[in-house]
Amino acid sequence: MKNLKEFRNLASLIKGDKFKLIIASLLILIAGLSEICAGYLNGAAVEAITGLYLKKAIMYLLIYLLIYLTLNGIVLYVGNSMILKIESSLTRKLCFFTYKKALNLPAVAFEQKSSGEIINRITNDADSLSFTFGRLLNVLSSLIGSFLIIFYIFFNSWIIGLEILLFLLVLFLILKKYNPLLEKIHKERKKEQDSFTSLTTESIRGIREIKTLGIKKSLLDDLKIIIRRIYDKSVREIDIRRKFNILTSGLKSLLEVGVFITCVILIYYKQISLTFFIAMTYYVYRYMWLIENINDLTQTYQQVVVSISRVNEILENRLYDDDKFGDKTIDDVKGIIEFKSVTFSYPNEGVTLNNFNLKMEPSKKIAIVGASGQGKTTLFNLMTRIFDPTEGEILLDGVNIKDLSEEQLRSHISIIRQEPFIFNRSIKDNFKLIKPNIKLSEIRKYASLAYLDDYIMSLPKEYDTILGEGGVNLSGGQKQRLAIARTLSKNSKVILFDEATSALDNNSQAYIKKAIDNLVEDHTVIIVAHRLSTIIDADIIHVVDKGMVVASGTHEQLLKTSKIYKSLYETDSIK
Repeated sequence: MKNLKEFRNLASLIKGDKFKLIIASLLILIAGLSEICAGYLNGAAVEAITGLYLKKAIMYLLIYLLIYLTLNGIVLYVGNSMILKIESSLTRKLCFFTYKKALNLPAVAFEQKSSGEIINRITNDADSLSFTFGRLLNVLSSLIGSFLIIFYIFFNSWIIGLEILLFLLVLFLILKKYNPLLEKIHKERKKEQDSFTSLTTESIRGIREIKTLGIKKSLLDDLKIIIRRIYDKSVREIDIRRKFNILTSGLKSLLEVGVFITCVILIYYKQISLTFFIAMTYYVYRYMWLIENINDLTQTYQQVVVSISRVNEILENRLYDDDKFGDKTIDDVKGIIEFKSVTFSYPNEGVTLNNFNLKMEPSKKIAIVGASGQGKTTLFNLMTRIFDPTEGEILLDGVNIKDLSEEQLRSHISIIRQEPFIFNRSIKDNFKLIKPNIKLSEIRKYASLAYLDDYIMSLPKEYDTILGEGGVNLSGGQKQRLAIARTLSKNSKVILFDEATSALDNNSQAYIKKAIDNLVEDHTVIIVAHRLSTIIDADIIHVVDKGMVVASGTHEQLLKTSKIYKSLYETDSIK
């Protein structure tokens, strides 16, 4: 019953197809009734022919043929076709909602779980339902038919009826023993498969670094270890299945021989009719087929249960809660950002920000500097709600950003990182992700503001140029400028630059600096920088040390008043 609870989420997904599912199930169950009649009609035909009743025998066979063609042919085909369509629809919905739910996971989930594990849950695990419903219904149909047949058997011979019930009881005990073993080993194999997917995904994304660092051998060695572990788990699973199959095969043979011997003895003593004996030669194989299919379905079911439980861990927030947002809006945003008594620490780490207070005004170029690990990037993670403060609050125009809707927060505050993520699509499509109805003229306007339009127009396919995985076809400076242009299309009032020029050459840095200067008049521009030479013209510079603002002022003022800033600047100048 515990495992069956894992399927409750499917009820809501299948709601729209509920009527179709009921009809399909009824058709499959009705088709199964043809199997019930088959044994009796064949037995009656044989007994009729032994009594030289030719017409009667032919009549029984024609009735059997008519029932078989109608029920087991047309009705079963229609039922199975409907089920396959429902399964396909359900699988696609499950993939979509798992993907949607994964996008709502907090940042910590992607730090603690490998990308391979999350990808497998969205793709392979969510796809595990394919063909399962149809098989389940066919076995259920056979099971119901088999229970109906058992009444017919008991009516003719309670001895044979008890024999079959005994065999079914033994089968149940075997399933009870092996099901937990199969579920456990399948879970272990899934975890190893997550590691495999994670390594291969990282390898494809980082292929250039792999080649230039000369680490192919190390990665291949790692992959060999993972593949070996997957192989060992697979061998263990095969071994369990083999033992299970040996027991069920032996059970089938015992059922066949035991029932036939009993039938022979009973017909010898004239305790059963010839019709029943012939029917039993048919029904005994039905029970053998039932055992075989229960065996097959049981193994599939264990795999499906493991996959569905992994999907449910995401859908039901068993591992992590969703990011939560409020419902407040700001109609005419000014762009005033204020940190009020903010304290923050990362999971399993010490305090990063300690009673942090800072107010940042719009229409200014604001810089935040400090040594590595002092909390500069953390400020941006908090402003964009990648993480939330442990204590205190962050306000946008006097409104706690936790109270804003997600749409409001994302539209008012944007960030351009040191390594911006560029989608493997055309330049135009990278903008359409932000604003689906954006016109090419608008895209060119934003690209011009980022000093990128001339370069794009020099490309053979211009704005239809495909950028490659992670924007691999662009230089570092071009990616930064594209990220700026893409962000401008959002019309965000607050724009954050996280080390946006730290890895660029002087020429690229100059372009980025011009683009930033163009934004200051109408935006709140906040820059985190290691290279102090890029922010010496900032309207105000805040020096962060040990999670607190220890000094503020212009470049010239801080050189005179802040030892920390002076040391940072002199160190940067030496570089």
